[in-house]
Amino acid sequence: MAVDPETLYRRFGPMVLRRCRQLLRDEDHAADAMHDVFVEICRRRDTLDDRGLSSLLYRTATHVCLNRLRSQRRRPEDGDGGLLDRIAAAQEPAGQVVARQVLDRLFGRAPASSRTIAALHLLDGLTLDEVATTVGMSVSGVRKRLRSLRADLVELEAMEESR
Repeated sequence: MAVDPETLYRRFGPMVLRRCRQLLRDEDHAADAMHDVFVEICRRRDTLDDRGLSSLLYRTATHVCLNRLRSQRRRPEDGDGGLLDRIAAAQEPAGQVVARQVLDRLFGRAPASSRTIAALHLLDGLTLDEVATTVGMSVSGVRKRLRSLRADLVELEAMEESR
């Protein structure tokens, strides 16, 4: 018998959200993960039966959250922005000029396609696989470019702080 995701959401949503909060320790990430759990249930609703749904939802929430935590560890290039955050927040003309200079130095060291890769992944939120397909590279090539940009950024940040 097919299950109704809307009914499940109303009935088990609070339990799933609690589990996601417990694992992720962040309200926004937990809410996103909870919705991902119910999206997964929607995808598989025709193959699910109505027995043991709370256990299924609990296990699915656990898997979704653990996968998110693993992804965060595997993608350090999405970590703390530091200098990137300051560049993005620059509003006054002098700050914007400095930001442009730093970005010119950063991207001046890298191939032109690295700017595209960085924009697609860091700004547009595409996965490494999606970026690789878009720019016609392998996932490992995209990962290496991002890692290289991150290393260059750390070096530039160290130079900026020493001034």
